[in-house]
Amino acid sequence: MSNYLLKNAKIVNEGQIIEGDIRISNGRIDKIASTISPQGNEQIMDLTGKHVFPGMIDDQVHFREPGLTHKAHIASEARAAVAGGVTSFMEMPNTVPNALSQEILADKYTIAQRSSLANYSFFMGAGNDNLEEVLKTNKQDVCGIKIFMGSSTGNMLVDNSQTLENIFSKSELLIATHCEDEATVKARTKLFRDKYPEDAPALIHPLIRNEEACYLSSSMAVDLAKKWNTRLHILHISTEEELALFETGKPSKDKRITSEVCVHHLWFDASDYEKLDNQIKCNPAIKDSRHKNALRKALQTGSLDIIATDHAPHTWEEKQQGYWKSPSGLPLVQHPLLMLFDLEKEGVLSLVQIAEKTAHTVAEIFQIQDRGFIREGYWADLAVVDFNTPQKVEKSNLHYQCQWSPMEGHTFHSSIAHTFVSGHLAYTKGKFNESQLGKRLLFDRD
Repeated sequence: MSNYLLKNAKIVNEGQIIEGDIRISNGRIDKIASTISPQGNEQIMDLTGKHVFPGMIDDQVHFREPGLTHKAHIASEARAAVAGGVTSFMEMPNTVPNALSQEILADKYTIAQRSSLANYSFFMGAGNDNLEEVLKTNKQDVCGIKIFMGSSTGNMLVDNSQTLENIFSKSELLIATHCEDEATVKARTKLFRDKYPEDAPALIHPLIRNEEACYLSSSMAVDLAKKWNTRLHILHISTEEELALFETGKPSKDKRITSEVCVHHLWFDASDYEKLDNQIKCNPAIKDSRHKNALRKALQTGSLDIIATDHAPHTWEEKQQGYWKSPSGLPLVQHPLLMLFDLEKEGVLSLVQIAEKTAHTVAEIFQIQDRGFIREGYWADLAVVDFNTPQKVEKSNLHYQCQWSPMEGHTFHSSIAHTFVSGHLAYTKGKFNESQLGKRLLFDRD
């Protein structure tokens, strides 16, 4: 493994931006100082004018392998992640077969070990009848338990109240939930099916999967977590109403109940369906601007702890089907940091808050070992950002297997110049180096 000396960087870390040097030795950050003298065995990179962020840890992605590999592979989507400064990911269990057993979960780790350029972890899936398997999950090397409290993902819906009580009362691991009330979604789907029996405009999506569906389910999860003192993390908050469920004015690491917002709910609103149609159809739905604006403000109050992508690729042909057939989900893992840097230009959040919400807080909430911060002794997971070189999103520079993005045609104000994964220069100037792959995330949990 090569060692590196990063010179003259603007280091964005732990609430401040400082100018200095970073030495990377044997994959880890060996030294951070205002100036470091070179040693004979290291490559020197002059980063004058560039910013160094802790690599993003995306706590919610769908990389589709095994079983749905016509949409994506772990290898392809991990490359796209690394090109976007995302150095670690946590992947969801709704692959085929669903990760509802320890054996299937282990198979996914084996695939990642041989193919993922980024660091990785995988959620264990909860179903209505696999409690015994769920409770076997190793809390030292698995990120958490995932429950779909809403039918976003076929047969992984957990709708048995006793099952939910059992999981929330017995799990020592963090439980991450997709929250949409099934009864509400079904009733409203029927209502709009009657109105649009053949095809429908995508703009009805937030009317079917509405605020009530989200709030009913999220509030139920919060009530269960409070009843059993469960460690709960609610994914992809999309409504103003849900924000009232979460504490403010308290460090994320001290909360028992935490929340995530996704970049698309901060970026798009219902007016974008007219142009992008099913491209931005996702669950929970992108809703009107009232919700987008409330979510943006909540980044300041602390009721939203983490920013993620919920990267969920489908083929272009699948997404071009009529509304009723088009699957929900959009590819996003290559551009979350660039999206957030554009929002920083708009005054939505600061650079230090971006580092906090995409890396520091994720590491604290999931208790990830030696990652998420630019600290001596930690793994060198770093995104080097060039704020002087814009990047236009075009098919030719997309790394997703599905080869499309709702961001196509948009020019970001910045670009990712280099990405280090566990001290390995995995991406630089548009090129990948896969001579070393990512590592399995480990967790410091009692």
